[in-house]
Amino acid sequence: MILHKGEVLFRQGDSCEFLYKVKSGLFKVTRLHENGNMVLFNILYPGEMVPHHSLISPKEAHGTAVAMMKSEVEAVPSAEWYQRVRDEPGRAMEIAVLLQEKVRFMQTRLDHLTVGTPAERMELLTRWFNDYSHGAALTELLTQEEIGQLIGVRRETVNRLLRTAE
Repeated sequence: MILHKGEVLFRQGDSCEFLYKVKSGLFKVTRLHENGNMVLFNILYPGEMVPHHSLISPKEAHGTAVAMMKSEVEAVPSAEWYQRVRDEPGRAMEIAVLLQEKVRFMQTRLDHLTVGTPAERMELLTRWFNDYSHGAALTELLTQEEIGQLIGVRRETVNRLLRTAE
């Protein structure tokens, strides 16, 4: 299944009738809170099976995943996935490895948030995105607000950092 930039893979609250293997591209996952705040809380990249919290048992989608560029995913019916989890003991180790990789990614992201200056954090984020963006600039993929959420600064600070980098 091919999704183009801006197309939705799944929406917050969806019943997750499918799990998705990200084959190429990037997705941003946002969550709308009851108070109206929209927060970017995850980036999905090739090799991941998502939603992560539904790999062993079903749960509604925690956020909305939107393609950041042309992306390819393989849709796996969740009933089929869960049957295979029950029938194939080795599947548990496969899921553990998938989750371990995501935990390591999140640890790296947390490390990036605790680096000294906002400029250093922006540089680390840019370098990480360059590995997956196929040449697209960070600002083509994310808004200044979203970049700020990922590096722990306000949009205005991102704007200043971008102007200084020019």
